[in-house]
Amino acid sequence: MNTLVLVLISIAILLCGYIFYGRWLCRQWGVGEDKEETPAHTMEDGVDYVPAKAPVLMGHHFSSIAGAGPITGPINAALFGWLPVVLWILVGGIFFGGVHDFGALVASLRHKGQSIGEVISANMSKRAKRLFLIFAYLTLLLVVAAFASIVATTFGAKFDESGVLDKAASASNASVAMVSLLFIMIAIVFGFCVYRRNMSMGVSTVLGILAIVVIMAVGMNFHPIYLSTNAWMIIVGVYIAIASVAPVWILLQPRDYLSSFLLYAMLAIALVGVIGAHPNIDPELFPAFTGFAVDNGNGVQYLFPILFTTVACGAISGFHSLVSSGTTSKQLDKESDAKPIAYGGMLLECVLAVLTVCAIAYARQTGHTAGATDIFAGGIAAMVATIPGLAGLENILYTLLILTYSAFCLTSLDTATRLARFMFQEFWLEPGQTPADVKDGYKKLLVNPYFATVITVVIGILLGMTGYAKIWGLFGSANQLLAGLGLLAVAAWLGNIGKNNKMFLLPMAFMMVVTICSLVITVKNQVGIISAGGADWGPYAQTVLAVLLIILAILLVIEGIQTLFGKKKTA
Repeated sequence: MNTLVLVLISIAILLCGYIFYGRWLCRQWGVGEDKEETPAHTMEDGVDYVPAKAPVLMGHHFSSIAGAGPITGPINAALFGWLPVVLWILVGGIFFGGVHDFGALVASLRHKGQSIGEVISANMSKRAKRLFLIFAYLTLLLVVAAFASIVATTFGAKFDESGVLDKAASASNASVAMVSLLFIMIAIVFGFCVYRRNMSMGVSTVLGILAIVVIMAVGMNFHPIYLSTNAWMIIVGVYIAIASVAPVWILLQPRDYLSSFLLYAMLAIALVGVIGAHPNIDPELFPAFTGFAVDNGNGVQYLFPILFTTVACGAISGFHSLVSSGTTSKQLDKESDAKPIAYGGMLLECVLAVLTVCAIAYARQTGHTAGATDIFAGGIAAMVATIPGLAGLENILYTLLILTYSAFCLTSLDTATRLARFMFQEFWLEPGQTPADVKDGYKKLLVNPYFATVITVVIGILLGMTGYAKIWGLFGSANQLLAGLGLLAVAAWLGNIGKNNKMFLLPMAFMMVVTICSLVITVKNQVGIISAGGADWGPYAQTVLAVLLIILAILLVIEGIQTLFGKKKTA
């Protein structure tokens, strides 16, 4: 298969899905006529509820849901061959992920811009809401821990055994840290100019993009900050604590908007590489299909359910429903913006995932196999370098792609922190309440955004500095369980208001089966490790948590079935 043909076919399929299936979804749900004001206007508070122009909000949404997911997912799933990965990206993106993200955003708009937890509370039960929020909060804590650790490790200087700084080996990390710090400063200036000085968005965007080019040049040549990974963990913790409570116009909106141009540039570079090089996929190095069961040296891996939990963000991800219903719904200016931002954003992520498959194919031909960043950046840069006159850009593009990849870890990190803060606050609220409705008592403290943020950041950073990696293996299953529960919540809401919810039933049932099967395999594998003797606390924790997740899934599915088939919700 030629990579250019693969990309063109994939884009055509995704475009048809957006036009025809997306339009049908809008008709079924009554979305897009702009008859009612969105929560960004009716509940505007200058902090979380702030209307954003469609390009700005698209930047936030796309940067937050994409991150590193559509790159690492296909790379990890590539052991089954490129064909099942691409098929799941296309089918999953159009009929699973796009529906999931779009539905979560619409449901949140109809529930005061609150999260999927409130949708569950209003349409199923308060008990179901609390179960969901506990699970979602714990999952987000794991995301905060993991991404904080990744960012700190990416920034952290390297020291030899005697504690002496190895400046040469640390230069790349120091460069990434410098660019990231400068980027935050530019985002703040951009937000101030646009929202407080009413500078033209077009002029601000051009100046912002030029500033990004400048800071990348500066960061690659001037990077005097060399700190340890633990020091960066503390700094990152302070940053996300501030970022998650700061008004979205100061940092979140402008930073994610400007970040999106890095992502668009990454997409453009990848497309140029595929168009210019258009290599064939070598069937010896990257077969179309390797089998339903593959031994990768770490035991046998089964296509079902592993493919569907591993591709994750490239096809469907539970984290997306938290973004759609957590931050995006609070900033949506008009209902008609919902389809391009939520459904379109998911399908654009699918394009990145397909381009990643092409990068994997060429990376294997050129020897770039040292981890996800090397595979993606190396494969794309090598393709571009085959274009006449561009051979000298390979090293520069490789570095820029890695810098871009690292930048999105920080973007996803503070979005996850803000979302976790929302989850913590909503847990203590009664159905229909908002934090502003709580006037006194201990709940006033618990729904306070600063208190919720401090609790979240302290736990997340401590977990990141100790042992999150020992339970990270559960994240794929937990993330897809979130997706199944998000689909269930929106289906229950649509059913209660008499709208067509059939487009949710098959994806919901499939993701629940995938999740439970994956968790059962996890329990079996971890029990085997424990039985062999010598296991630390990791396998025990994974076993207990996996069993709890199975129980949670079953309980919420039972409540969902009762709601979907007409039983009145209980308190």
